[in-house]
Amino acid sequence: MINKNVDIKKLSLENLNEDTLKEILKTGTTTVGLVYQEGVIIGTESQATAGYVVASKEAQKLFEINKYTAATISGGVADAQYVINQLQALSRLRQVEKEKIPEPKYIANICRNILFSGRSYYLAMMIIGGYSMSEQQGQLYGIDLLGTLFEDEKFMSFGSGSTYSLGVLEADWKPGLSEEAAISLMKSAITSSRERDIASGFKIQLARINKDGLTKIQ
Repeated sequence: MINKNVDIKKLSLENLNEDTLKEILKTGTTTVGLVYQEGVIIGTESQATAGYVVASKEAQKLFEINKYTAATISGGVADAQYVINQLQALSRLRQVEKEKIPEPKYIANICRNILFSGRSYYLAMMIIGGYSMSEQQGQLYGIDLLGTLFEDEKFMSFGSGSTYSLGVLEADWKPGLSEEAAISLMKSAITSSRERDIASGFKIQLARINKDGLTKIQ
């Protein structure tokens, strides 16, 4: 994602303050989530950009919120990291209060409330994926920077490379996908974005979430 209001060439260590960093460190990215037979696969890639510059090849964009819920981030790095920290803390607090791990739907609604309360202030779009122990199925949610909550029983993708991933998912996703087929489809979807979107690249980050909890695949 390119911010036309910031001239990166004019920046220096002396005038590079927190506000300026927040303006330029915005990720063009690809984040994907899909529902399979036993739960959810959620994934992304590891490139972070600052304008035309690849700021990091090892950016963490996939986060564990609790044992049964994970989130991917796209948008402003600082904003998204703040929201992730809040979700992790509020999830732990809820677990202590209720003596059980919060459901993915609860985490998605908390995320929506945070982004809505900071409407247009937090430049972040999140995919929340997880396994509902009460409903015994995978759940997939998307929340945009205005606090709009989306739920999908198939798949979703956010970020600058999402159009390429969605094309692959539309063509190849089927109900009742096996875990092996779901992982393969996820890799194909993210790879298509890495090939065509200049802001997406480098390593793929994947996690599987089912009744046994969250497992990072790569």
